[in-house]
Amino acid sequence: MSNRENALLRFATLLLAAILLSSSGNAASAAPALDAEAIGRAAGVAATATPEGVVRVGWSRTDVAVTVDGAGLDPAAGLGSWAAFQTAPGGAMMMGDTVLFEDELSPALDAALAAGLEVTAIHNHFVFDTPHVLFMHIGGHGDAAALAGSVKQVWDAVRGVRAKSAAPAAGFGGAAPAPGTLDTAALAAMIGAKPVVQGAVVKFTIGREVQMHGVTSGAAMGVNTWAAFSGNDARASVDGDFAMTAGEVQLVLRALRSAGIHVVALHNHMMGENPQLFFLHYWGKGPALELARGVRGALDAQASGSPHR
Repeated sequence: MSNRENALLRFATLLLAAILLSSSGNAASAAPALDAEAIGRAAGVAATATPEGVVRVGWSRTDVAVTVDGAGLDPAAGLGSWAAFQTAPGGAMMMGDTVLFEDELSPALDAALAAGLEVTAIHNHFVFDTPHVLFMHIGGHGDAAALAGSVKQVWDAVRGVRAKSAAPAAGFGGAAPAPGTLDTAALAAMIGAKPVVQGAVVKFTIGREVQMHGVTSGAAMGVNTWAAFSGNDARASVDGDFAMTAGEVQLVLRALRSAGIHVVALHNHMMGENPQLFFLHYWGKGPALELARGVRGALDAQASGSPHR
């Protein structure tokens, strides 16, 4: 056999080996199809699979009548909680949306965090709705059946609220803030920042910077975390906003909820900023210094986070 023929034979052998190795790698990396029956069983509801291999579960909120702009809203028109599962490295990826009435929000959020899910948005889909409806978006990665079980924990928490009272509550409960004065120095020492006092409100603002449209924008443009305290030292309220990167969101959520402060919205305020920021709105009632301690804890948790996931 000539040198040329030997060279061609070696090339053909190497090419065949490369093709076989590539085919073997593709087969090994191809994720198995999701088990819709197992996912539905773990979620506690029937599951369906799409031709693309996505498995979906859902729960229609037929338990509470809702009107929007004076018209009754059929649950099929946008009152369906759902979760969708797709194969991904490490098992599956889950995305979903849960329909909530206001008194269900904190229990559902707590259940999601306890189950290891990410909460990625909390917002409204309607206006002039009675009772007011909120939507909590969730996500997760891992074993599909385990994720479905986590979704079930969230939905069970919601059902537990309605089992105690068929009608949504009109408030979080607890004593309302009372007019009075606040120990501004004590609050400042706890928060670690200098406040602005406007009448009976003590407000702290902590800015950060982003790049937008070729310029740097900061606190004066609304790129800030803030906390406003009202009432008196014994019976106060705090409301505010956290400006967070993606890697900080779950940390702040957990810190605020561990302090008993309610998260009422999670969304974006801008488009095209760098780094991308998410904004979390919150509300709490109780002794002023305890509320400040909760906000401080969330600030500390935020500082420990990474800019990205």
